[in-house]
Amino acid sequence: MLSWEESTPLSAVKPMGLMPQTPMAKMPAASITPSSQPAPDADRRDDRRVRVEDKRIINGASDVNQLVPFKYKWAWDKYLATCANHWMPQEISMGRDIALWKSADGLTEDERRLVKRNLGFFVTADSLAANNIVLGTYRHISAPECRQFLLRQAFEEAIHTHAYQYITESLGLDEGEIFNAYHEVKSIRDKDEFLIPFIDTLTNPHFNTGTTENDQKLLRSLIVFACLMEGLFFYVGFVQILALGRQNKMTGAAEQYQYILRDESMHCNFGIDLINTIKLENPHLWTPAFREEIRGLFMQAVELEYAYAEDTMPRGVLGLNASMFKGYLRFIANRRAQQIGLDPLFAHEENPFPWMSEMIDLKKERNFFETRVIEYQTGGALSWD
Repeated sequence: MLSWEESTPLSAVKPMGLMPQTPMAKMPAASITPSSQPAPDADRRDDRRVRVEDKRIINGASDVNQLVPFKYKWAWDKYLATCANHWMPQEISMGRDIALWKSADGLTEDERRLVKRNLGFFVTADSLAANNIVLGTYRHISAPECRQFLLRQAFEEAIHTHAYQYITESLGLDEGEIFNAYHEVKSIRDKDEFLIPFIDTLTNPHFNTGTTENDQKLLRSLIVFACLMEGLFFYVGFVQILALGRQNKMTGAAEQYQYILRDESMHCNFGIDLINTIKLENPHLWTPAFREEIRGLFMQAVELEYAYAEDTMPRGVLGLNASMFKGYLRFIANRRAQQIGLDPLFAHEENPFPWMSEMIDLKKERNFFETRVIEYQTGGALSWD
């Protein structure tokens, strides 16, 4: 497993995001230049200003500290959409969940196992996602509009980790058991160990883009995190907890998971747009061999997530069983593959949980499980596009 304590000392890290600049000539003593004559350094100042045509998602030469002029307006729009849907875990009451959890006959043992396994995976998964953004992805993206979204995304990952901690604390669960599940539960550990090499690639202080090989490594890692981690590995857990909420159980936790699902859907959509724009700007990266490798990673991820479904649901519960998730995961994998320009991996797969699509597509946040009415949107209409 990756040890974050072994990261490079701050003294050895070069400042990120500062592009080399030509020193400006020393200004003359006079503070005012006659209006009839241009300032001596006017042309040089103009040369330092960012031009839209110079901006690129990766390997850009323009100043990353200048947000405008916009080239990737879609990234800025997604940033605004996420900001308009801010929420905090402690705003959601856990009173009914606590009473149900403490009741001897409130939940079955299978339902309790499902909740604890969910928290065990998610509580560290979102920390891994945040570390990957802050210590890796952000450093290699040279479009400031996209960096702006990544900063917001990292904050939202912190909110999600906070939410799982808040649920764990509210229910009085063994924190050591929940937070160490990614070390101690095989189905969780296997998923995290699948992800770690792609985190290592981007967080390695010696890794830089600029060659075909390294640019493909970056693109591969972005696909793994957008399409397979946030776009696939989270979905068994989402279905399970939201299914509890649909049966009026663990409604506080389910409400938080719904908001997390909304956030992660936006993260996934942003990541896919980022991937497709990199492909558009760097078509030489999208080789047949690279595409075949990505298909293999998709297949591996589906198997890992299905093994997790079997572990969390050894018997039928909530009207669900592990075998139902096989078709669901294949359906999602097909969708993610098509979103980045790959052919479907599995033939004739349909969504066995259409109600999940309804949750993702909600245009206005409300108290979905009838606990209380909350409007988190601070301005503008929510758009999933």
